Amino acid sequence: MILYLETNFLISISTGRDPQANRLLESTPSSVQLVIPSVCYMESLSALEQQQKYSKRFGNELDLQISQVRRDVTSSQAKSLYALLRESKNQNEQLLKDIESRLFQALNQISSKAEMIELTVDMVQESLNRPFFRTDHTDNLILYSILHHARLHPNETKAFLSSNSREFGQAEVQEALTNAGVVNYFSSTQNFIVWRQSQSGEE
Repeated sequence: MILYLETNFLISISTGRDPQANRLLESTPSSVQLVIPSVCYMESLSALEQQQKYSKRFGNELDLQISQVRRDVTSSQAKSLYALLRESKNQNEQLLKDIESRLFQALNQISSKAEMIELTVDMVQESLNRPFFRTDHTDNLILYSILHHARLHPNETKAFLSSNSREFGQAEVQEALTNAGVVNYFSSTQNFIVWRQSQSGEE
């Protein structure tokens, strides 16, 4: 069977939000072919860059607070707070390193395991001329990438895993996916695993 993935799958691994996503990527069943649009690689890196900006901004705020607190040389509370702020700064930096490491590892794994859907002129033009989402142009590209690929594999069982149910869970989107043969939609990795086990009789 074909399992379509999108950017949130990678982000959920890098941020630790979905341990089951990492499990699925590391131990993908032989009967499951992972497929992901190429645009998701770039989008995940853009998300990382945004996270880096947030982390830097938070670090700068901590530096400001540290500078203020260290001036108080008489208060024991100030001394304790100074230590906590320093530790928070270190933990903030370490967390960003962890996020970066997990994302790069996920990108490396998925690039070797998953089929990548390359963008075509038709996909780009359809996403511009008949968008499903008014403001999220990247999601339009992702969706049309999946629809085009799905139509090329009419005899395969196809499913789509995306935690972005606000966009991809819309009735109009679900109808388009169903018409392309993607009849199973899962908003979490756990739901997909449970469904697959029920289909195959696995424990």
